[in-house]
Amino acid sequence: MEQYGKILIIAMPVFLALIAIEKWYGWYKGQDTVPVVDAVSSLSSGITNVVKDVLGLSISILSYEWMVQKTAILSLQNSWITYVIAFVVIDFYGYWTHRWAHQINFFWNKHAIHHSSEEFNLPCALRQSIASWVNLFTFLLLPAALVGVPAKVIATILPLHLFAQFWYHTKHIGKLGWLEKIIVTPSHHRVHHAINPEYLDKNHGQIFIFWDKWFGTFQEEIPEVPAVYGITRPASTWNPIKINYQHLWLLIQDAWRANRWKDKFTIWFQPTGWRPYGLEEKFPVKKIEQVNQQVKYQTFSYTEFKTYSLFQLFSTLLMVSLFFNYIGRMSLTEMLAIGFFIFWNIYSYTDVMDGNDSGWKLDVGKTILFILIWIQIPWFSLQITEVGFFVLLAYLIISNFWSWRIHQKNQLIISV
Repeated sequence: MEQYGKILIIAMPVFLALIAIEKWYGWYKGQDTVPVVDAVSSLSSGITNVVKDVLGLSISILSYEWMVQKTAILSLQNSWITYVIAFVVIDFYGYWTHRWAHQINFFWNKHAIHHSSEEFNLPCALRQSIASWVNLFTFLLLPAALVGVPAKVIATILPLHLFAQFWYHTKHIGKLGWLEKIIVTPSHHRVHHAINPEYLDKNHGQIFIFWDKWFGTFQEEIPEVPAVYGITRPASTWNPIKINYQHLWLLIQDAWRANRWKDKFTIWFQPTGWRPYGLEEKFPVKKIEQVNQQVKYQTFSYTEFKTYSLFQLFSTLLMVSLFFNYIGRMSLTEMLAIGFFIFWNIYSYTDVMDGNDSGWKLDVGKTILFILIWIQIPWFSLQITEVGFFVLLAYLIISNFWSWRIHQKNQLIISV
């Protein structure tokens, strides 16, 4: 956990710098693909994901280390070929878990957040899930286990493999010649994120595109069919925590409402989007039928609203950086308490961004939560608590006032 947190402290500024470059380049070319509020939502989603991962809030049904011990027929040393094998096997694993996340109702819940943005940009790459608590698919790493790839090599390659998927989430890079035949490019991934019928559920590869070509899920980008992004049942919120569980909540409701017991049990493993007979008519859910008629989700766009959103994002990023830096000194209780505070913070300010009445009230609740946590534990386990206390308290006072002010402005705009 601590090591991953340290890696993220280095990675976060790099991601932010690349996003800033994409924003500037789009502005320079007159094709801005990074709307501020959407980017804040995406980055907030990324924060929830990395906090959950650093806290270790997930389990594997099958341990890779156990597989190596029980199945290895070779014992590879730490040579370059070991790392190449690990990378290719992880990509094979990634292709199938990604494909099943698109094709099976229950598994879609953990992936829908990544596709929920109606833009396609670098921030979108960081829209990652907090809805995946159990890893069922470690068995797909069996080829690496059989040849004895050590667990520490897999652990090293996994974050590198994930970070290598960042760059191709952009509209600003066209076709890349012969590379199109080998690796996943921006062109391939634009197809993957599109909801056009021609593109839906294609190009599941993460680094290598040949998996899609071998297993029948490849689709070339068609110049005459511009990609429309998002999900066919729009999220219609900036709140990443809500988005993470929208599909699961629909499945639970549909399983409860279904008339046939068979449907109650099989709904989870039906193709993504399947609903029991009659429920679409009785309990309709907004769905995009014609992609050329998509209306993108938008709440407010005035300058102070965007400034408020950025203030909350960067304050949270600073808080998370401190958290990751000092996590090695903390007890599990301290880590969970501060992690919960960060989640509450993100939920409250994205609720304000949605224009909900509850947003500013949740922000006040955040201050109360902060005081309660502070009474119990010294934040970040530092001894100079007075300085930290007053800095964080100043942030909370500004946040409370500004959240209330933004709420008042939003209500005024709505009422006009």
